[in-house]
Amino acid sequence: MRERTGWQFTDDRGQLAARDERPQRVLAYIQAGATLWDHGIRPAGLFGSGHDDPAAPDAAKTGSLPLDEIAYAGAGPTLDVDALLRGAPDLVVAVSYGGGQVYGLDPETAKHLEGHVPVVVIDVGQARTLAEIGERFAQLARSLGAEEPAAATRELDAARNRLRALNAGGDGPTVLALSPAGQEQAHLARPRMWPELRVLSELGVNLVEPAEGPGANWSTTAYTEAAGLRPAVVLADIRSNATPLDELRSNAGWTAVAGAARVVPWNPEPVCSAHAHARFLELVADALEN
Repeated sequence: MRERTGWQFTDDRGQLAARDERPQRVLAYIQAGATLWDHGIRPAGLFGSGHDDPAAPDAAKTGSLPLDEIAYAGAGPTLDVDALLRGAPDLVVAVSYGGGQVYGLDPETAKHLEGHVPVVVIDVGQARTLAEIGERFAQLARSLGAEEPAAATRELDAARNRLRALNAGGDGPTVLALSPAGQEQAHLARPRMWPELRVLSELGVNLVEPAEGPGANWSTTAYTEAAGLRPAVVLADIRSNATPLDELRSNAGWTAVAGAARVVPWNPEPVCSAHAHARFLELVADALEN
């Protein structure tokens, strides 16, 4: 007779998820699924947010996931309980940006979903450091019987040390993080509000701080004003809800921003694994070095 192994995990809402046996079929928000994949867990399915295409996951968020092998439940208004349960998941892993609200799901949908299957919510909001977020995903992965390879931690340590050395003088090239928002304007990221950008600041990267004003996470401005900040490196949001950079090739305002800068692709919903974070830090280091 197969031995039953009880499983439980307390999520970032303080709610206990439990099953008689360790879950095997995990349905995850794209960011969470990509993070768990780097820890050795293959999600049975993925779902997106209201910003995503209901027909296909946003490739910018998916990290190393083999998308052709994983079912996609949809996103936005298409996500009802039936769609989420179609693949018979025995665990749902979602994220929150604070307050316990399940990101990407209508509150009523999330409530009814928990009547059918355990839901674990990981807080990825600005109140936490990226290391804290990563550790919570690591704890969840370990509870599911998996762990990110030790080589990934060494890779991350090397990337952090490289960036720290590049910026040891304290007055390195300026770096601007932004999200293109059409042909006329861009959202400039406030570094302190984004865990991944705070890491760059801690490693000495000279991140541009937009002017104070409305917008907690972003400062929205014309491209000409962004160009006036004279960044040497631009971290450009490549999610599907940002204006694709290809559509800005002939835009004079965008050319003024990026013409004299190295442009690095940036996903503001990062995969929260050591491997993925190291890869991002290396991209930034390459841009600063060149």
